[in-house]
Amino acid sequence: MGGFKQFLLRGNIVELAVAVIVGATFSGLVQALVTDLITPLIGAITGGKQPNFANYSFTVNGSEFKYGDFLNHLITFLIIAGVVYWLIVAPMVRLTQWFERDKKATTKECPECLSSIPAEARRCANCTVELVPDSEKPR
Repeated sequence: MGGFKQFLLRGNIVELAVAVIVGATFSGLVQALVTDLITPLIGAITGGKQPNFANYSFTVNGSEFKYGDFLNHLITFLIIAGVVYWLIVAPMVRLTQWFERDKKATTKECPECLSSIPAEARRCANCTVELVPDSEKPR
């Protein structure tokens, strides 16, 4: 029982639970944004009166294809993907690049075959061309 308690109280389990709860709440918020704001905006642009895309469908040989519901989900996905990219991914990439800007390179490209090789290599492992290590190059 002690091991199970320790497993449940580990930091990453708690963080994951918080992320799932926040994600579920955020999903509801984005769904409301699409239903209450984006869909009416698209309806206004296309000349309709606040359409509910979920009701859009067509029938072929007695089979009903509800493409409107798919459009609602597609718009929701695009909004979530945009928010995740611009508010999480792009700032993290910039932050990572900022921290790595002063790091010394550990690899370089071979001038002959353009493969990646260690910076201090004296010979390329792929094409066997002789190289001068970066530490021995004149400044």
